[in-house]
Amino acid sequence: MSKADRTRQFIIEASAPIINKKGMAGTSLTDIMEATKLAKGGIYGNFENKEEICRESFLYLRSQLAGKLDTAVAQGTSAKAKLFSLLGVYENDKNMTEGCPILNFGIEADDTNPVIKEQVKKAILAAQKRFYNIIENGINNKELSAEINPEHFSIKAFAMIEGGILCRKILGNNEQMKIILQSIKEEFEKYIL
Repeated sequence: MSKADRTRQFIIEASAPIINKKGMAGTSLTDIMEATKLAKGGIYGNFENKEEICRESFLYLRSQLAGKLDTAVAQGTSAKAKLFSLLGVYENDKNMTEGCPILNFGIEADDTNPVIKEQVKKAILAAQKRFYNIIENGINNKELSAEINPEHFSIKAFAMIEGGILCRKILGNNEQMKIILQSIKEEFEKYIL
């Protein structure tokens, strides 16, 4: 990795948590300069504009989250273990105290930023596919009843979790998230063979 690439990556990694917390519109160039200790020229020498920094920050955060979730799924040896490990990330990941980047960027980009909106759409579909694959593999491996609808379950689980993340952020506690995750587990267990 060249020095320019390392600097660019440093700016992304330093900016991403700030943008996730304060939002794209709420994050100023001054915020990014303070986080990176770089001058305006040092930042704009690596990025065309703040929108590019926001887009790259979202892609970085999405990649970090997907890596954690994929690692959790890979640790499981059964459909149940995979799902419960995945849900554990959503319950215990301290980095989500500022909210999920899919939710945070999605809310802000839905009507104002079609480029980031498209990236968030891809992230939502990938997150739902992660649940879908667990269910589908569980059915194929005769661990789960074919009565469970992988598509419906994955959409519902993802939407409930994102709602739980929002509640956790606003209410400042994990109580509603625990109820949501328990509900997902209980529904899933009804289909275990």
